[in-house]
Amino acid sequence: MEKQFDVVVIGAGPAGYVAAIKCAQLGMSVACVDARDTLGGTCLNVGCIPSKALLHASHKYDETQHHLARFGITVDTVSLDLNTMMAHKTNVVNELTKGIEFLFKKNNITRIKGYASFVSSTQLKIKSDTEESTVAAKHFIIATGSSVSTLPNIQIDEQRIVSSTGALELKHVPKHMIVMGGGYIGLEMASIWQRLGTKVSVIEFADRIVPAMDHEVSSALQKILEDQGITFFLKHKVLNATSSNDIVAVTMESSDGKSSNLDADVLLVSIGRRPNTDGLDLNTAGISLDAKGFIPVNSTYQTSTPNIYAIGDVIGGMMLAHKAEDEGVAVAEIIAGQKPHINYSAIPAVIYTHPEVASVGKTETELKTANVDYKVGKFPISANGRAKAAGETKGFVKVITHSKTDQILGVHIVAADAGTMIAEAALAMEYGASAEDIARTCHAHPTTAESLKEAAMAAWNKAIHL
Repeated sequence: MEKQFDVVVIGAGPAGYVAAIKCAQLGMSVACVDARDTLGGTCLNVGCIPSKALLHASHKYDETQHHLARFGITVDTVSLDLNTMMAHKTNVVNELTKGIEFLFKKNNITRIKGYASFVSSTQLKIKSDTEESTVAAKHFIIATGSSVSTLPNIQIDEQRIVSSTGALELKHVPKHMIVMGGGYIGLEMASIWQRLGTKVSVIEFADRIVPAMDHEVSSALQKILEDQGITFFLKHKVLNATSSNDIVAVTMESSDGKSSNLDADVLLVSIGRRPNTDGLDLNTAGISLDAKGFIPVNSTYQTSTPNIYAIGDVIGGMMLAHKAEDEGVAVAEIIAGQKPHINYSAIPAVIYTHPEVASVGKTETELKTANVDYKVGKFPISANGRAKAAGETKGFVKVITHSKTDQILGVHIVAADAGTMIAEAALAMEYGASAEDIARTCHAHPTTAESLKEAAMAAWNKAIHL
């Protein structure tokens, strides 16, 4: 007998599992279909969470090796047990995936393992390794996420030529790793392995790393990473990569047409992500993709078939887990008849290098392009008391405001705990705050968050400690 639900969610990543839980909390009968053995999608299984576990562990290793002596802590011998480090990562992932399983049970969500494809706008076919079944629903939510992009002539084998998934599972520390792409994921993977002793070379097609980020932040981050030992080849494109024996041979070309070769143990391909829509048979449900392969939706996340919604990476925009989670809550509330709203101009983004880089709102380049009059307030982390005490003095806070209204238009931070600090800026922008609002808000002392207050003061009037 065919099972029927109010809502069936396709995909159990940050967008899908959050949507499923919220729909259940709002009184709907819910099923969630996903092909993985564990819940959580790419983010939890092979993305955000395992990468942060290794970033944290590798930072501790690097800190013990090179930075504890200044605090009067001497360690005679420091050695790396990569297997134990990887086991820690795996344990973190396992605990969190089990946590989502618990939440599904708590909220009476039916979990269905298998690959989904549309039979009609009201019916799905689910195919697993052992059986095939169908489910029906009043509403469907497509939250199938994204996968790694590559070039046609570069074959990822997850051994020598790897995606971020393979880079999180390496059995040995490479002597040399080439990272193809200077974006968020590439720089985080580069940081992990550089700290563990790998020579890292980053090839980036643009004239700077993380080109969508504020230009000043991008330049500062590149200098910091170069000081840490990472080499950058900017304005270069990879023409070809071949793997043989223990070597990956990479041919690249600079913007002036000169070609050169690099050999490495491992090539990490990190040039972006593409939406997961293969096998869904969307045309059967009356849904077509846009030119870039994303699912078009309206302001309420409806596809061209009104009872089918789509959220997360599969609809494009910022490919971030927290953006997807917010859409998961919003679409559930919309189906329930509520009127939620997501302010896409106040969604923060973080690069978890060390120091971290965090950003929310507009960059100077974007404001110049839009002919918006703006002011900038900056404050160096080196002038902050808490940062000085912790020995974490690299970076700055930059607050951009409208020159006439003082409304905050963008905040950009390079600091050891920038990812935490940016939350205050995002909250301020969500409520339409001015720089004066932050400047007049009492901040605990001594904290690095005071640097945001000082930068806001610099944008509004004058900083005190500068």
